[in-house]
Amino acid sequence: MTDSNYSIENIAGILQAKLFVQNQPALISKLVIDSRSVIDPEESLFFALSGKRDGHYYIDHAYSNGIRNFVVSDENYTRTYSDANVILIDDVLSALQILSGYNRKYYHLPVLAITGSNGKTIVKEWLYQLLAADYNIVRSPKSFNSQIGVPLSVWQINEMHTLGIFEAGISREGEMDALAEIIAPTIGILTNIGEAHAEGFSSHTEKLLEKLKLFKETELFIYSPEYTAGLDENELPGKTRFSWSTKQKADLQVLFVEPIDGRNYIRALYKGEEIECLIPFSDNASLENGIICWATLLAMGYTAAQADANLEKLTLVSMRLELKNGINQCSVIDDSYSADISSLAIALDFLNLQNQHPKRTLILSDLYETGKPDEVLYAEIAALLKQKNVNRIIGIGTHISACSEAFEIESVFYENTQSFIDNFPSVHFSNETILVKGARRFEFGRISKLIVQKIHDTVLEIDLNALAGNLQFYRNKLRPGVKVMAMVKAFSYGSGSFEIANLLQYHKVDYLAVAYTDEGISLRKSGISIPIMVMSPEPSAFDAIIKHNLEPEIYNLDILRSFTTFLGENERNYPVHLKIDTGMHRLGFEEPDLKDLLLLLNESDKVKVVSVFSHLVGSEDEVHDEFTTHQLSRFTAIADEISRGLDYTFIRHISNTSGISRHPEAQFDMVRIGIGLYGFDGGLKNNRGLQTVAVLKTTITQLKHVKPNETVGYSRKGMLSEGGTIATVKIGYADGYNRKFGNGNGKMLIKGKLVPTVGVICMDMCMIDVTGLDVKTGDEVIVFNGELTIAELARQIETIPYEILTNISQRVKRVYFYE
Repeated sequence: MTDSNYSIENIAGILQAKLFVQNQPALISKLVIDSRSVIDPEESLFFALSGKRDGHYYIDHAYSNGIRNFVVSDENYTRTYSDANVILIDDVLSALQILSGYNRKYYHLPVLAITGSNGKTIVKEWLYQLLAADYNIVRSPKSFNSQIGVPLSVWQINEMHTLGIFEAGISREGEMDALAEIIAPTIGILTNIGEAHAEGFSSHTEKLLEKLKLFKETELFIYSPEYTAGLDENELPGKTRFSWSTKQKADLQVLFVEPIDGRNYIRALYKGEEIECLIPFSDNASLENGIICWATLLAMGYTAAQADANLEKLTLVSMRLELKNGINQCSVIDDSYSADISSLAIALDFLNLQNQHPKRTLILSDLYETGKPDEVLYAEIAALLKQKNVNRIIGIGTHISACSEAFEIESVFYENTQSFIDNFPSVHFSNETILVKGARRFEFGRISKLIVQKIHDTVLEIDLNALAGNLQFYRNKLRPGVKVMAMVKAFSYGSGSFEIANLLQYHKVDYLAVAYTDEGISLRKSGISIPIMVMSPEPSAFDAIIKHNLEPEIYNLDILRSFTTFLGENERNYPVHLKIDTGMHRLGFEEPDLKDLLLLLNESDKVKVVSVFSHLVGSEDEVHDEFTTHQLSRFTAIADEISRGLDYTFIRHISNTSGISRHPEAQFDMVRIGIGLYGFDGGLKNNRGLQTVAVLKTTITQLKHVKPNETVGYSRKGMLSEGGTIATVKIGYADGYNRKFGNGNGKMLIKGKLVPTVGVICMDMCMIDVTGLDVKTGDEVIVFNGELTIAELARQIETIPYEILTNISQRVKRVYFYE
């Protein structure tokens, strides 16, 4: 059976579910769980998954995008449309998994499965590079490794494939059973066991045993005994096993590792003989991932010489889309190292998410190893571009050029990358979003350099997936129906403006909040259409507030009178938000103001209160819990009085980031998420469960060797009593690196080592002590990341994470990553 033989009737039979046929018989090739991500609607089956957001709510949108085949659990949807086929089943997620598992079992190909705490995606992609010459491989797109991602990945298997490589990730007990059933691996790889997702398990051992369930029926299990310590031999899976280790005896026992010119030379003992390989990367994570791949090749029967030759050719894996500022007021999405139909669809979704420019352009190379004839492949891509509202395609390669007539949008084609570069002066880019998507052999990095603004060596990297994950972390704590207002004031806590707002709008937050009117105007001009509350609405900006459909916070009678007076005679029910002071004593109405407030609101219908809110003073600290309870009681009483005085309802909200995590009783109708989106919550121990969003990095400008007691920097404040090596790095107080970090108070990470500052912090640079480290000019230096956290930097200079993050200068370029 091929995927073209999956008729809607066959699928209903596989699922043992009831089918309501109201359309012509349909053949299904695509499984869809997101109504925004539709490639081929005629052959798509939409699964209305239920979670915090009910997938049935998006059936209308999927239908408007052309889908006519649905799997639902709500009987009310079985006859909603006169021309739709609907499968009714109790559990839609289970149906998705069962159907994908059926597809896996139909094709009897070997399947390699990977799980662990870290490195799954890199190991998968490197194994694809290492094995692609000998197999026709189907693999997980990007890091599709969840309860939903795995079935979508496995569904790709068809008769052309000779090997599958899939990754599986879990976050709590009981999740792996379903994934093991779907993947049914013949070869299993455990990368490692660390602290990632530890909160979902009672112990380290429980997490390990849960992950090992993936391999219970495998023929071959590849692992390091260092990560299975504490288990008996009979608790390990696999009919045969292959071990690797850097510390103890194993089938592949690493003897030593020697760094050579940015690479790692490794010698190991294998079958009683010493063998060697060269991993073309120097960092510790790549070293371990490379050893895992080495062990896998040997376990699969490759000779030591073959494995060494293949490993030396490994190339960087860029699993993230990079959003950067481009030339001529453009935004550039850089995905210049991979090109296949699955990752193209993901990249186009990210392109479609961008609203800051009126035009969308795709620069695309030939796609290889799709198994489809060119005319079919590029016709499919042309239809996809039309559906995703791409305005222009620039095709590069002989295959896509030969199929130029398939594209009905603005288009131009070049035989190769050099031809495009030669003609670059005649290709005009202005005020558009450009997606650069190319197979590695086309070296599209050369194109990116032409269209991306030169980036200062000090860069703030923003992980949009991590931000979306943090949003979901808090949503999972909310009662059904509770709305979300996301705080994007102060340049989204220093992280960006439209880049962050676009993502939040895509993930359907209900409101955004900014501090000042100009911030809201900037978002409106960038295509943000959801409601925006302005927290400090100056009277001089009232005209702009109305023009751009912004909603002001009203915090006293004077601002209410001024705004009502400013509104035109024909203005009715303009949305406003009332701020109540329940204990912050900063801004807001109090009980004595309510009589006059209600009088003003009722004597005119120019404004309408859409929300009444307050702010918790100490929600993060249990020492203030009694006061928090007092605030909630006071807020409820005041909101109730306002409600009695008005003839309509409004949204109530008081809970902030820490309020969500510590005070579920404070949720009311809506919550406001601020710093929690960026990975910080004073109410969570060590920010448990949140992901690191921002990484600030810089580079070494120069190295200097100083003698004992020579001074370093302004005012001769810095000194190495025994002499040593100083590295000057490209960050200073004008970039937001506070002068308090000077003289050893601050530390940075280089080559995995913490090094102190030396001397005072200069405007554009500072000095660090790298004595004894093997470093060179241009090496990367981490100012903060997931290891050296912003919270730790805040502790070093006795401040709070907010200040560290918001103080990062606008001259520090932001680069946005999206997987």
